[in-house]
Amino acid sequence: MFSEVPAWYVIHSKPKCEHIAAGLMLGLPGVETYCPRIRFQRSTPRGKVWFVEALFPSYFFARFIPSVSIRAVKHSQNVIRVVDFGGQMTPVADEVIEMIRQEMDGQVIKEIHVDLKVGDTVELTEGAMRGLKGVVNSIHSGEERVKVLMEFLGRESLVEVSASKILTEHSPREALSVRG
Repeated sequence: MFSEVPAWYVIHSKPKCEHIAAGLMLGLPGVETYCPRIRFQRSTPRGKVWFVEALFPSYFFARFIPSVSIRAVKHSQNVIRVVDFGGQMTPVADEVIEMIRQEMDGQVIKEIHVDLKVGDTVELTEGAMRGLKGVVNSIHSGEERVKVLMEFLGRESLVEVSASKILTEHSPREALSVRG
């Protein structure tokens, strides 16, 4: 009924518990886990804050022999289920896991910096205009300064700010999959 060969499977976990479930599952004999995570900045009411999230929210990978470990894996803490299709557990190819590891540069937690481009919509994260949005007009890379076109009090103005004081609307996951 269950496979006798070790393979990678997708594990559905409770939200924001992926790395905890993966870590606890490592204590099971014959089980290997992989839970890639990303670290990125996001704007909050208190300014820019660093966040660490699973690359695949609520999911991670586990390698095990189903005939030996399925029961322990399914009943591991913070695990909702082993993902299946039509009741059949479907293994993930080793090559897919290897591609993800390469994309993550071999790191378990990869820091993501979203690159700015002219035309991007950005949000100011500090100062009197914090929370206001504008469009990147030009980038001055040598000084790490950015000119942002903003509508403020009914008129458009160019504001020059430090690149570290703005956030783009691009998802950090988008930045990971885009290679220059």
